[in-house]
Amino acid sequence: MKKWLIFLLAAVVINGAANAADLPSLEGLIEPSELVEFSSQIPGILEIVSVERGDLVKKGQIVAQLKSGVESAAARVAEARVDFGKRKALRNEELYKKKLISMHEKDQLETEVRLAELELEEAREQLALRTIFSTIDGVVVERSGAPGEYVGEEPFLTVARIDPLNVEVVVPVEFFGRIREGSKAKVILGAPVQGQYKARVVVVDQVIDAASGTFGVRLQLPNPQQKLPAGLKCQVEF
Repeated sequence: MKKWLIFLLAAVVINGAANAADLPSLEGLIEPSELVEFSSQIPGILEIVSVERGDLVKKGQIVAQLKSGVESAAARVAEARVDFGKRKALRNEELYKKKLISMHEKDQLETEVRLAELELEEAREQLALRTIFSTIDGVVVERSGAPGEYVGEEPFLTVARIDPLNVEVVVPVEFFGRIREGSKAKVILGAPVQGQYKARVVVVDQVIDAASGTFGVRLQLPNPQQKLPAGLKCQVEF
């Protein structure tokens, strides 16, 4: 019984290797793994755009700021009201202990402080909306906004994540079922960037394009040094 089991497992392994071996070299296209277009949640005038096309950016880095003089002043006023309310509440706490003010008056003062704190929180949120942060590590591929320009919902900055890269491959339908998620592949690049790189299958489309008789496969190609550019054609061997 054990011999038959070993024979069956060997047959499966050999059959899988044969299926992989008869896959032809396929053409692929290297693309960014993410492409983020930055706009502003609120309309305003750009004061600073701190990056240029081609710059590398980190997640959380400030990439642009809108003019925020009015919002900054509103936040300072709200801070002053909170500070004054806390000092007033502290003085009235002593008066309450001495029974010089009622519980109702004490509660009213504490409520005023809480409302001032909420107004300060709102003012800070409004101010924060005027600072735009990068949400990914990547490279700036397009910048259309400049200081002094009006911005709103329309994107003015585009950042591409190029580590890792995606490799998109269109595979003939007759090879459906032979490529699975997690499968390894070799990505071969020609000029101007030459070399062979290891990639891993992360997506296999389960819907076949009837018109072309193909299905899509996506591979993930590590690019830790960010030396490989997106937009290149390549050959993929599974």
